[in-house]
Amino acid sequence: MFTISYKSVLATTSLLSQAHAFFRMPCGAPVAVERLDPIVSDGGVSGHEHTVMGGNAFNSTMTYEDTQLSTCSTCKVEFDKSNYWVPSLWYVYQNGSVTPVTQVGGATVYYLQRSDDKDPNYDEGLLAFPEGFMMIAGDYSRRTYNESSLEDQAVSYACLGGSGPETGTIPSENCPNGLRSQVFFPSCWDGESHDSDDHKSHMAYPSLMNNGYCPDSHPHRFVSIFYEVMWSIDEWADMWWDGPNGDGHPFVLSTGDTTGNSFHGDFVNGWDVETLQNAVTECTADSGNIEDCPIFDGHYYDDDTINGCKVPKTVSDPDREGVFENLPGCIAVDGGSEATCEDDAVITAPQWGFADMTSEGYAYVGCASDPAGQERTLSDASTSADDMTVETCISFCREGGYVYAGVEYSTQCFCGNSASEDRMPRTDGVMGNCVMKCGGDSSVTCGGPSALDLYEACTTSECKNADLNVLGW
Repeated sequence: MFTISYKSVLATTSLLSQAHAFFRMPCGAPVAVERLDPIVSDGGVSGHEHTVMGGNAFNSTMTYEDTQLSTCSTCKVEFDKSNYWVPSLWYVYQNGSVTPVTQVGGATVYYLQRSDDKDPNYDEGLLAFPEGFMMIAGDYSRRTYNESSLEDQAVSYACLGGSGPETGTIPSENCPNGLRSQVFFPSCWDGESHDSDDHKSHMAYPSLMNNGYCPDSHPHRFVSIFYEVMWSIDEWADMWWDGPNGDGHPFVLSTGDTTGNSFHGDFVNGWDVETLQNAVTECTADSGNIEDCPIFDGHYYDDDTINGCKVPKTVSDPDREGVFENLPGCIAVDGGSEATCEDDAVITAPQWGFADMTSEGYAYVGCASDPAGQERTLSDASTSADDMTVETCISFCREGGYVYAGVEYSTQCFCGNSASEDRMPRTDGVMGNCVMKCGGDSSVTCGGPSALDLYEACTTSECKNADLNVLGW
């Protein structure tokens, strides 16, 4: 049997002070959006697409040791190298084709210090997740809602700017301020397993799902976690219809589910366990502001790191921009979460997104920063075109005799003979926010908002692109 090695919280006053304590972990834009699920589909391609937040060591297989290789995270605290993921949301056209819905701002992960004096091991106090711990909340195959099921109650939707209360299914009205999908994880642990065959049985919900007391079978109490993920469905207000199954809305989860019942969350722990335990025990503010937890002082990622923290694509699916006949994995809308045509996707070497221009005498340097409202990183010459390509930009800069060529925001090209060191691409695995496809070539990226895909003229006989694979993806 696993032996609890956590420091027990014995003082009743400390336990009482934690009754309503919590902090919110802000997570920025996803670190990855693709068909990976190292819990359910360890080492392979997941059956459906996920939106993933957290550390940049995320891969098709994950151990605690793997999480610790992360050099950045899209979540705020440096001590947290966990990964958090959920299914993506898509829009269904009236002809049955689908396109992805914009996800807003990654996620907010709540850490709630909730316990009950009826917990079997109440005097032990709340525990941090141990090394190697992982779990799932929800069920990707579920299509019905059982109001008496704690697991079903754990999934909900909030329509911000709408007229109705929170629901267990995707609401049948537009949400001007965003549709927020939510999932609450079980917090009662058997004390033995860091995972289980179904990735759930080692955990149980307390008596009231998000509160109450733990069953005798799962007597140990973890800090509770709860995800909120926002989707910008107001973009589709002018194309609203009741959907292919008459659900009153035109959306579908990447599982193929139009009800929303199959929403779920996955969690792989990457925390420094001692630090999380200290936060759970000592951070008793009820404001929810993570800055009110002094345990984390001086250990926050800055916004540039959070926004630039990415994982290269490693699944051979098509890029997700555009309109498609089926969901990723060849899943049909309401196709039962299974592929309805041949799904031959495999795990591949990292797909970096830049153009190999070494044969033209230019090597890729990386994703440089070009902050808005400041002097350009490359300021000697510029041009723009709706059909911009890397080749077009390099040709333009070469004709002017410039050393550097950079593409930005899909359509813009900049040239220069020097660049400030503090603008140059990072070499610590933070890939940068060069995520926008070229206006004239959707197979490669042309920078992003305040981000520049940077190429340098080769000055020696050897012309070599930067080695970006510092984590061994």
